[in-house]
Amino acid sequence: MARKRRLGRPVDQKGRSVGEGQYAPLSYALLNSLAWRSLSGAAVKVFLELRTRFHGTNNGALILSMEEASRLLGIGKATVMRALKELQDKGFIICTRKGQWYGRLASTWAVADKSVNGETATNAWKAWRPNPATTRPRRTQKTERGSRMEPSPTTTGPLQNRGPFDGSATEPVRAIRLVATGSGMGR
Repeated sequence: MARKRRLGRPVDQKGRSVGEGQYAPLSYALLNSLAWRSLSGAAVKVFLELRTRFHGTNNGALILSMEEASRLLGIGKATVMRALKELQDKGFIICTRKGQWYGRLASTWAVADKSVNGETATNAWKAWRPNPATTRPRRTQKTERGSRMEPSPTTTGPLQNRGPFDGSATEPVRAIRLVATGSGMGR
């Protein structure tokens, strides 16, 4: 029997789409948020693994053990633990039941961008803001030539007395003179 087509996609005998399978849509609001852009690579991998386990009605019962995440994602258990903590701190996931080592019971999770048991999604990641006390300042300094980094004034040793970095596509780099310290250099 030939397959019919529905909206340009192949369908089976019962009229269901065949082919691509499931997918995990993420909203532009989530992907453009400050919280998402500040996530570490491991946290993104763990979130995507949790999000692919969501099937429409099972939010709050998403099971992912540290051992399974470590094996599937190719990262260490300690990295998985840090990623889960980061995701919780930034409001992407909620622990609905804490796991237990004895009895080998994994924690269950809920993703914050979907509703849990009919309650609206918390979307706590929207309210997250970076803590100015813990963020590192930008390391750009303006110089007369533009915004290049200059060597720090606390530099000691043979490179102490050099000038700013010169050089561009049209100007050669100035040679750096090493100072002999009497340890066999410069003989």
